[in-house]
Amino acid sequence: MQLRIFVFRSVVTALGALCCGPALAADSAGAAAPLARNIGQQKLGPFPGMPACAPGAVLSGDPGSGRSLITARLSAGCKVPWHWHTPDEQVMLASGTAKVEMKDAAAVMLHSGGYAMMPSRHVHQFTCTTACVIFVSASGAFDIHYVDALGKELTPEMAFKKKK
Repeated sequence: MQLRIFVFRSVVTALGALCCGPALAADSAGAAAPLARNIGQQKLGPFPGMPACAPGAVLSGDPGSGRSLITARLSAGCKVPWHWHTPDEQVMLASGTAKVEMKDAAAVMLHSGGYAMMPSRHVHQFTCTTACVIFVSASGAFDIHYVDALGKELTPEMAFKKKK
């Protein structure tokens, strides 16, 4: 029973940080305006360095210079190959099913409401096994560094090439 309560509190805390942290930080600076919008109302577009199958939109913050919250709609089979980010990254799966693979850990299948946190510079990859809607929170300026099996950095074009 204690474990259930701990897990529930952990999930609630994580969701609060993921969904509200950037907005509260911006609001305390007086720069944020109230916002309520459904995914269908978002103008989704390509993100630099991301696969074409993962269009997204910035909900709050500025991914180019600091903390941000992004939403994206990924098609079934869309894969963001092995990579890492400078900031900590939190991902919440709003709908669909996805596989999260992290270096030195077992793969995890996420379902609607699933959550993953990758610390700064932790190598991971993300694949939507069905169409997905995700929310991505970054603790600082969002960057993406693709890597090969040995950890050598790759260009996005190299990372997106299909292996034969």
